[in-house]
Amino acid sequence: MKTNSHELVASVRSAVDPFLAMDVMVAAQARSAEGKQVLHMEVGEPGHQAPLIVREAAKAAIDHDRISYTPALGLLSLRERISAHYQETYGAVVPHERIAITTGSSAGFILSFLSAFDTGARVGLAAPGYPAYRNVLKALGLIAVSIPVKAENRYVITADDLQAVHDKTPLDGILIASPANPSGTMLLPDAFAQLITCCAQNHIRFISDEIYHGIVYEGAARTALSHTDQSIIINSFSKYYCMTGWRIGWMVLPEDLVRPVERLAQSLYISAPYISQIAAAKAFDASAELNAICQQYAANRRKLLKALPEIGFEGLHPADGAFYIYANAGRFTNDALSFSKSLLDNTGVAATPGVDFDPDQGQTMMRFSFAGDEVTIDKAIDAMARWLG
Repeated sequence: MKTNSHELVASVRSAVDPFLAMDVMVAAQARSAEGKQVLHMEVGEPGHQAPLIVREAAKAAIDHDRISYTPALGLLSLRERISAHYQETYGAVVPHERIAITTGSSAGFILSFLSAFDTGARVGLAAPGYPAYRNVLKALGLIAVSIPVKAENRYVITADDLQAVHDKTPLDGILIASPANPSGTMLLPDAFAQLITCCAQNHIRFISDEIYHGIVYEGAARTALSHTDQSIIINSFSKYYCMTGWRIGWMVLPEDLVRPVERLAQSLYISAPYISQIAAAKAFDASAELNAICQQYAANRRKLLKALPEIGFEGLHPADGAFYIYANAGRFTNDALSFSKSLLDNTGVAATPGVDFDPDQGQTMMRFSFAGDEVTIDKAIDAMARWLG
């Protein structure tokens, strides 16, 4: 019988870069399994569990509800509650019909890219930026266009930056995070308005990643909805609401994308988990508990902003929001990946190398998450000071 001599191989679309923050987490867990100390500063995950009212709602749903599929766009009750949230928080009127519930913000990015762009479309991203953006774009046959940010612009993309890139080779879209990962920087109101105006003038689709809203230390987080109803908004219950493992997020869509997103969601995952949707609706009523957690983040941030320069890290980004410090480790290394491994081996501190966020310019950069407890931050500062001092 004749056999096919060709080997079966993985698809080209699967050849995306590894998510190094997750690789560091795996290495940290292996170290922990050996009984060695690990101080987790690698993953952007709150160290606190979901609010009590959220957990109670989930328990009640398990005991009394039929845990079923929901409409692909999500439970009406949750979509209406999110609509009210926009009115209460931003003074923005967002009809629930334009809101889609997703399995975390990750599904939101996939749905936004699939619904808004065709194969080969070019989408601008800040460098440094969240690595999953470029990896998902590549897997979907789209082109991620890095737009380096500059210190003189507070490490954000400006309208001039965008126009210069678009004039060279036209863009179909741009994705902006404010507060950003890994830097924590936010767009100031005028800069935000100018960027959105530039997109409108050049017919560039604007996607706004707002998953760190609620975790802000300097200024105020602005939603793109304050400037236009044509943006795609991505948000999540993972960060401020401490619900990472519940895998629940949402999108606010321009009217032309509501039905396309609904059709895609129907086939890609049918619906977000019922229990997570029921629980998430209660998260908006836990602001006292959640704001207390943010006060702990703020205390951790103050400690790191003071200690990291004293240890020898330089060029810290402003960290207006989120729970990261992005710092230059050039005094110690020009190979951030190797440095992160040595840092873990010698101090137990797990932190993410900058090449995860900026493959071109991240060789001397490190991201430190301060989403954990105060004891972890104190121990990490002490361990790094002793090793690097």
